[in-house]
Amino acid sequence: MGKPGGIMEYDRKEPSYRPVEERLKDHREVEIKAGENEILEQAARCMDCGVPFCHAYGCPAANHIPELNEFIHRGLWKEALDMLLSTNNFPEFTGRLCPALCESACVGGIHQGPVSVREIELAVIEKAFETGLMKPSPPERRDGTSAAIIGSGPAGLAAADTLNRAGVLVTVFDEADKPGGLLRYGIPDFKMEKRVIDRRVQLMKDEGVIFETGIVAGEDISLKYLLKHFNAVCLACGARAYRDLPIPGRDLDGVHFAMDYLVQQNIKNRGNAIDPSLEIDARGKKVVVIGGGDTGSDCVGTALRQGAQSVTQLEIMPKPPEERPDETPWPMWPQVLRTSHAHKEGGERRWSTATQAFEGEFGQVKKLKCVEVEWTAGEPPVPKEIPGSEFEIEADLVILAMGFTGPGNKPLIQAFNLETDSRGNVKADPHRMTSVDGVFVAGDMTIGQSLIVRAISSGREAAQGVLSYLKKKV
Repeated sequence: MGKPGGIMEYDRKEPSYRPVEERLKDHREVEIKAGENEILEQAARCMDCGVPFCHAYGCPAANHIPELNEFIHRGLWKEALDMLLSTNNFPEFTGRLCPALCESACVGGIHQGPVSVREIELAVIEKAFETGLMKPSPPERRDGTSAAIIGSGPAGLAAADTLNRAGVLVTVFDEADKPGGLLRYGIPDFKMEKRVIDRRVQLMKDEGVIFETGIVAGEDISLKYLLKHFNAVCLACGARAYRDLPIPGRDLDGVHFAMDYLVQQNIKNRGNAIDPSLEIDARGKKVVVIGGGDTGSDCVGTALRQGAQSVTQLEIMPKPPEERPDETPWPMWPQVLRTSHAHKEGGERRWSTATQAFEGEFGQVKKLKCVEVEWTAGEPPVPKEIPGSEFEIEADLVILAMGFTGPGNKPLIQAFNLETDSRGNVKADPHRMTSVDGVFVAGDMTIGQSLIVRAISSGREAAQGVLSYLKKKV
């Protein structure tokens, strides 16, 4: 365990951020990494609970959190690193981007603040890179098998890394010009700078993973080609079908999907030019973001950095309570109000709001017609418009950040003749193999839109399925 009585001696310390007036001037990471002494104190708060719900219930990757904290409390960073990497291929990603389900399930969080697991995890992997512990470690031998991974997001990278370490020769294909998927193109730099991805991809290359970018599976290479040249194939193409808002005025200029907006900014951050006729820029504009989740928050932060005149975020769901409600008791993920660093930078949030129509002038969006809603009891609950609550919001730019409805990669799914469920997600057996022999699937393409930590876990599971398949077939 950590220090006896540590949770009584040390308070939980919340993450620190660069000053708002400073961080709004750039797109660099906003969170300030905790110092080593601070991390040692936070690890000392872990009390080695009889049943560690953080590990057994909270963490999708099943990280060994009490053991990790014990190693850190004792200053055993190498042992902590080995423990962390045994369950999570990329702590540098989850340490920056995971909402930390483990912390909501921490026993200490019932009466005290939970252990700062996410920050501890990030400190371990960053110290490992800084001190040279994270160096190329290719497999001692290859077993003569090969696998193709389609997609280089967190699920695809996790599958590739796991298979490579088992001795399989892995080639990762991606249609983009650089690996990373959503991590590179959808996540703003102010949450994770892309040097973090470059560092990891280079390490994987040094360990023997082959990356082929600018290649569209199903078009540039066929399933027949893949199955002829590889012993197994794993699809990890993510969720791509954006949830739309088919209301009057949807076709007006100035109404865009969140991913199109965020991808553009990430491309500009790399120094690449955007066609002015296609550029989505919030400078000097009244911006409305529809959707109250993490992606919506990312859009708020991006618009503020671009110099928006105003930013309003609309959410159709009611405003969550500030304290854990009875409906989501410990150790469940609590349905509480969450205020991101982007929300603290400016803008306004409105809940229980539905958009009825977009209105414009000369083809350009100018305002939204909205109405307040109340949610009726039932399964599932249904929003009901409140008569007389209609209002309008001026807007020059509208960003739709309402999530995804499925993988959306129909040409690829049809080309491979894969079975799907009612939501369009690719069906898989318990070993993550699809309806096509030797073709596996991982991440949001099969589990639906979810968290990065779940994508990594799914990629690891698919890799284990591939390994079992290869033992039987090759």
